Amino acid sequence: MNARQLLPRLLLLVGVAAAILWAALNRDRLDLEALDAWLSGFGLLAPLAYLGLYAVGTIAFLPGALFALAGGALFGPVWGSLLNLVGATIGASLAFLIARYLAGDWVAARTGGRLKRLVEGVEAEGWRFIAFVRLVPLFPFNLTNYALGLTRIRFVPYVMTSFICMAPGAIAYTWLGYAGREALAGDTSAIRYGLLALGLLAAIAFLPRLVKRLRRSVAPRWIETDELATGLGSGGATIIDVRSPDEFTDPLGHIETALNIPLSELPDRLTEIRAHKNKPVIVVCKTDKRSASAAVLLSAGGFSDVRVLRGGMERWKRDGLTVAGNGTSGRV
Repeated sequence: MNARQLLPRLLLLVGVAAAILWAALNRDRLDLEALDAWLSGFGLLAPLAYLGLYAVGTIAFLPGALFALAGGALFGPVWGSLLNLVGATIGASLAFLIARYLAGDWVAARTGGRLKRLVEGVEAEGWRFIAFVRLVPLFPFNLTNYALGLTRIRFVPYVMTSFICMAPGAIAYTWLGYAGREALAGDTSAIRYGLLALGLLAAIAFLPRLVKRLRRSVAPRWIETDELATGLGSGGATIIDVRSPDEFTDPLGHIETALNIPLSELPDRLTEIRAHKNKPVIVVCKTDKRSASAAVLLSAGGFSDVRVLRGGMERWKRDGLTVAGNGTSGRV
């Protein structure tokens, strides 16, 4: 990296570090009254000023709950929920882009071993992993934004999934903030809003167990290319390639012992696979999207040991492992 490329990154890094330091030193001075007084100076532009402050606060590691509660108190339950959700999404997106711009390439070049597998696992899950960490309140929001920016997860799915899956928490905290301010003003109906918000927060608290159970029931079991390559010699697995016949014999090639059963034909051809029922079933496609769907079908069909080749044939060939040529060996 030359000096012209390095200087903007250094300036951005210094700016972010300065914002985080300022936020850490002035956190005790940030309260609802000070925020209300500051926003009142913007008049009709107060919502836009609030969005900007929320975004900067997210980058600077200010607690999101602080803004969520303030949004409800200052703008009401409806507008406050919308502003909090949009502000959190903007801040999360900016933190994601900052991390990717500052260190994404550096981390990718120096990640290896178990950490590399962990990162690749996160990338393979994609939007599902984002949904998980957004719905489960155990993951630190501000830190997660930066951490996900260091992966190769695509930006648009990150933003859309974050916006959707942050909604329950944003609404709950907003209504709680609104209820608190109304209760101080003597509005007894605020108790009802507070109970609704607490109920939603309680539901979110139970999400980790629910999500874990759902992931266990539908998420595929993965196998890495090196694991599969090591076990091929002993014939210890039945490999099902669910690509179309044309893809099976295209230049990408296929694993020599693989059986070609396209995904669309899989439900009608389960009996052919049951002939190999004493072996684990490994499902392969070009990447791992279709094979993950095939794994769900096979599991529903009674196969207990089904695994998906992570990264598919693209990863297999990229890792320099042997593929069959353009012949038709392995066809069923």
